[in-house]
Amino acid sequence: MTKAGLLGMGMILAIAPAPAGARDTAARPAKAAQAIAVPPIAFKERRLANGLRVITIKDASTSNVAVSVWYEVGSKHDPEGRSGFAHLFEHILSRKTRNMPYNMINKLTEDVGGVRNASTWYDRTNYYEIVPARYLETMLWTHAERMALPVVDENVFETERNVVKEELRQRVLAPPYGRLRLLLNEQGWDRMPHRRPGIGSIEQLDAATLADARAFHEAFYGPDTATLIVSGNFDEAQLQRWVDTYFAAIPSRPNRIPLAITARDPMPSAPRKVTMYAPNVPLPVVGSLWRIPGSAHPDMPALAVLDMILTAGDSSRLNRSLVYDRQLATSIVGDLSDVEEQGYYAPYAILAGGKGVEEVETALAGEIARVREAPVTAAELAEAKTELLAAALRERETFSGRAFELGEALVRTGDPRAADARLAAVQKVTVADVQRVARTYLAPNAAVDFRYLSEAQRPAGAADAWANPVPMPAFGRVPAATRPPHSLADEGARQQPPVPSAAVPVTPPVIAQEKLPNGLSVVTARTGDVPIASMLLVVKGGASTDPRAKAGLASMAATLATRGTPTRTAQQIAAELESLGAEIGSGAGPDGAFLSISAPVANLEAAGRILFDVATHATFPEAELARERKRALDGLSIAVRDPGALASLVVTPLVYGSAPYGTIANGTPTSLQTLTRDDLVRHHRTWWHPGNAALIVSGGIDADRSTALAQALFGGWQGAGPAPQAPAARAGEARPVRTIIVDMPGSGQAAVIAALPSLARGAADYYPLTLANAVLGAGSNGRLFQEVRVKRALSYGAYSAMPARMDTSVLTASAQTKNESAADVAQIFLTELDRLGREPLDGDAAAKRIAFLTGNFNRQVETSGGLGGVLANLVQQGLPPEEAALYVSRMERVTPAAASAVAARIAAGQRASLVIVGDSAKFLGKIKAIRPDVEVIPLAELDLDSATLRKAR
Repeated sequence: MTKAGLLGMGMILAIAPAPAGARDTAARPAKAAQAIAVPPIAFKERRLANGLRVITIKDASTSNVAVSVWYEVGSKHDPEGRSGFAHLFEHILSRKTRNMPYNMINKLTEDVGGVRNASTWYDRTNYYEIVPARYLETMLWTHAERMALPVVDENVFETERNVVKEELRQRVLAPPYGRLRLLLNEQGWDRMPHRRPGIGSIEQLDAATLADARAFHEAFYGPDTATLIVSGNFDEAQLQRWVDTYFAAIPSRPNRIPLAITARDPMPSAPRKVTMYAPNVPLPVVGSLWRIPGSAHPDMPALAVLDMILTAGDSSRLNRSLVYDRQLATSIVGDLSDVEEQGYYAPYAILAGGKGVEEVETALAGEIARVREAPVTAAELAEAKTELLAAALRERETFSGRAFELGEALVRTGDPRAADARLAAVQKVTVADVQRVARTYLAPNAAVDFRYLSEAQRPAGAADAWANPVPMPAFGRVPAATRPPHSLADEGARQQPPVPSAAVPVTPPVIAQEKLPNGLSVVTARTGDVPIASMLLVVKGGASTDPRAKAGLASMAATLATRGTPTRTAQQIAAELESLGAEIGSGAGPDGAFLSISAPVANLEAAGRILFDVATHATFPEAELARERKRALDGLSIAVRDPGALASLVVTPLVYGSAPYGTIANGTPTSLQTLTRDDLVRHHRTWWHPGNAALIVSGGIDADRSTALAQALFGGWQGAGPAPQAPAARAGEARPVRTIIVDMPGSGQAAVIAALPSLARGAADYYPLTLANAVLGAGSNGRLFQEVRVKRALSYGAYSAMPARMDTSVLTASAQTKNESAADVAQIFLTELDRLGREPLDGDAAAKRIAFLTGNFNRQVETSGGLGGVLANLVQQGLPPEEAALYVSRMERVTPAAASAVAARIAAGQRASLVIVGDSAKFLGKIKAIRPDVEVIPLAELDLDSATLRKAR
């Protein structure tokens, strides 16, 4: 141990001595990791005569069902000159059929308390809904409609194309590092169609036609390319009868384009180096890319283990070497592209500020060489296997998670048992296997070394140098559609959706609470039988206790608690937890701070000992503070270049000014520089007190066992002095309405937020306002989504939110859009706020929104982390944990009149401040027409520490 470490230990022990029992608990070695048993995915399977594969996964512990259809068509099937088309068609097929008008599928799902979505990847496109079990037949009907009777007309096509273009701007053009995916695709394949970006390009999306869409459906969509997966609570015999009713008569594809991709790229025999310059790159990226085999190849389990050893978790080799020890990088990414035919593996580093690309490249190459040249240790191998098994447990905690894991493995291998087979193979991987695959696939002569740099670093006159030297091949086209297009039937001629069956009772969570003699509240709840659980230790106060000049103090104290104790270093903490299959989390919000672990139940006690140690014996080493401060500053340098992230940061001081809630929880570039070890020790001694804390244990573990474990681990914790009292008034007085534009020239998109004060979580009208907010902008049936995306295709999504706070919260409406339409979106927000405050809510609409809210809540509390988070929020907001069991009944008692009344008091466009982050030259004039008193702040002059938001001159 270093001298600094010894001095740090002495200081913390002198300041906050622990009782003998607590010291014994901390110092006792963690129990050896127990073997993790991952329950296999139990399913039934049949195939219809038309080729449809049907898989069922029964789970009677839930009141819901998940219905998903997985088509074996993905971005690798995009026609020539139409990159992004499979993804575009995913949007199209979700919208309209012969018997369903535009967006009816969203109403059939959300209005009954469900959720739906779809996604596209190289190998597949999936469409899914999770709904109360009584609506299973309805969802089956909607999938049959989309498979057999989709309406692909000009209106649907143009609307969804514009939405996808906004999605591309939001995912690729606006955020830092969004364009990096283009480089990885370009280098990941030579002659295979996967080389094209799955989201496409603006140019190729614009070139697509309605005829292309109809041809694509006939070529690729049919029962013979699909797998229907139903999981949850259902009667097997009844389900199969419904499947026959709705799917058996659907014919196979008329234009049966082969799905198999027969081309294969050879493994490279010579290395190459590429450099991509892009706008909005705050910190450089360096990495290397290698080709790897397809998902079913026997080497893939060993490659997955290798990736864990190199990049997963704080104790992984690249994180430990480049991020922790040498502080060359702020983060590490391991991109293991696991696809059917061939994929790639690309570990890369986002550089720490001030570090040179050559130095980081050398360090990265050295670590890759080390894993090739010398065997990994037995401990590293065991840790990687345990982490993979624990990840599978977390995925399988819910019925829908099991369905998704099975579906993803199925479309990549053709085998519904592939997910279980992969786990079994992982457990058989040896040290020799890891070294063998490292030598085979990560060879120096097969590497593509890449740099991703800011456009400002481009040498004068230098051309782009990131193209693959292999010319892009021409890929196949699909034949023209032969069937007449479908059209929406007249209203009187439409087939109506099936009526729901009998309701399956929803069992609210059973919550137990006990206060230990030391004042610690222990809250326990069982969420299911899958052996995964979480422990969440939450303390009241959070960022609202930070001195304004020390913004980020509560967050930094929580984070650094995991970086050292008298008996464990930061690396020992990380390694011990990862060897247990556990994950640790930390952070702070406006009303509290937390430390949490998620672990297999078999290892929960051992992980809990570490949680206790870091929560009560944190030493806050000076070196760890310097290291974490640098990483936080690097993270902020990235966030302030992302329009959406920056707009969210600006809202906090804009709405709350100098009040406690006006403090940015994770700190600012200025405040982080002021934090000292003494600040952290003082904060921890004051606020991390058993009388100010609650320990929440939830998951696949009995309440009695949870309580006994909490007593054994935390019963000896004693605070220094009396429990603290957080400030009651945190929101301050309402501030003047402002319109702020943060000018970011060249931004790929604009972020728009309207923000106004709302209510505290404990307010009498909280539940009515929650309903009004859901009408405004919760989900895809909210008014904002309908007005901004559905009717005008101005954004990928537009939503409102009202985070629960102990004091007055903030109601926000937000979206990202192309710069040219920022003012249009802002006007819609203001108009809809006025409408919400002016028009009484309709009873039927209110009932549907209540169903949406309660359905979302019921799904959230089915997981250990979801229920734990709900309980932790209630603790921070000064409410009893039992309130979680009352949420549904309280929401169901809200009347439209009550929601309308509170909306009339709160919602008004004139009460809302506006924040727009983007290229102001493209929207400033239109914004001034809406709000003449506009404040334009260049990004370089923005001051997040000041209520004025502008640096002093």
